[in-house]
Amino acid sequence: MKSRTWKIGLPTLLLSAGAVHAQTSVTLYGLFDQGINYTNNANGGSAFQMKSGDTYGSRWGIKGREDLGDGYAAIFQVENGFNASNGALGQGGREFGRQAYIGVASSRLGTLTVGRQYDPTVDLFSGLTAGGNWGGDVGATPFDNDNTDLDFRIDNAVKYVTPTYAGFTGEAMYAFSNTAGGFSNNRLISGAGQYQNGGLRAAVAYMRIDNPGVGSSGAVTNDSIFTGSMQENIDAGVGYTFGKAMLAFAYSHTTVGDPTSNAYLSGSLTPVSGGAWTSWKFDNFQINGQYYFQPNLWLGASYTYTLGELDATTGSYSPKWHTVALELDYDLSKRTSLYVQGAWQHVQSANTGTQFDNAQIIAAAGPSSTENQIVSRVAMIHRF
Repeated sequence: MKSRTWKIGLPTLLLSAGAVHAQTSVTLYGLFDQGINYTNNANGGSAFQMKSGDTYGSRWGIKGREDLGDGYAAIFQVENGFNASNGALGQGGREFGRQAYIGVASSRLGTLTVGRQYDPTVDLFSGLTAGGNWGGDVGATPFDNDNTDLDFRIDNAVKYVTPTYAGFTGEAMYAFSNTAGGFSNNRLISGAGQYQNGGLRAAVAYMRIDNPGVGSSGAVTNDSIFTGSMQENIDAGVGYTFGKAMLAFAYSHTTVGDPTSNAYLSGSLTPVSGGAWTSWKFDNFQINGQYYFQPNLWLGASYTYTLGELDATTGSYSPKWHTVALELDYDLSKRTSLYVQGAWQHVQSANTGTQFDNAQIIAAAGPSSTENQIVSRVAMIHRF
């Protein structure tokens, strides 16, 4: 994201009687993403909505860096998410719900940060997907089951990022449960690696959360997508940029153990045959790309096939989702863009007796009453 930088330069600040110098920079930045959405079927009726942040997430933030010498620097970043339609705070009402961390960076040894952060799967893998690159909510997987649309961030997290060596970059994260007597209750472990060489980019990633959505002080709390005994994500993707075009393939596998809820599903989740769910599994296969007609005009497109395996004590169900997304973006300037988006989703119902049987695009006003749904969006972005 491009941003205007306001710097406070202190190149000759006298900190003591000795010749000690430091240089500090502080950047204020932000983004508005505001538009109108149309859903052809939301709970049986069509809907027009003004919505904020569907694609890039409306935000403002402050980040800073102080040179400590010998290639070391102290860094921090706080980032607020907000709803431009009504001024409300995002991310469960947090003041800095998108990011809030502090750390130390070294040109030789890498970067270590602590606080609320994105996990390595988001940092290194999601950019190879439509949802994590250009599409946002219209390009996300069903229920954003792999979190490539950035539904949740990680609290109480320690993250290490390696220096880039011969095109390779790695990340590792551990997030504490912060629960007395429950060290493994709602904790997170994640790691990812990326290789980049010219137009080629490839990444693999892994994340596991024990008891996501349980309690109010763990790694993933009130912004959790799933609640269950565990969530495990395995991701891999490859992309290549050539000339005016970029083409990528992304695969993600999500397993949720003993699931009890999903942020995008309402009503009864009890399967039609009764009993209780023992696991939900989603395999997402996506091909996506962008083509620049000219530097300020591009088209994005994606197709995602999702195979579900929903296991209960009384039987198993295998729904399948097909999702197609398109976006046309025109940059009026370096800071201001106009775009139009559209998505179509069809679910091959497994007749579970729940909302798993209905199409539901993340950007929609609600679940469809049928197996099909269409969403379109016209919006404006301004960066500062």
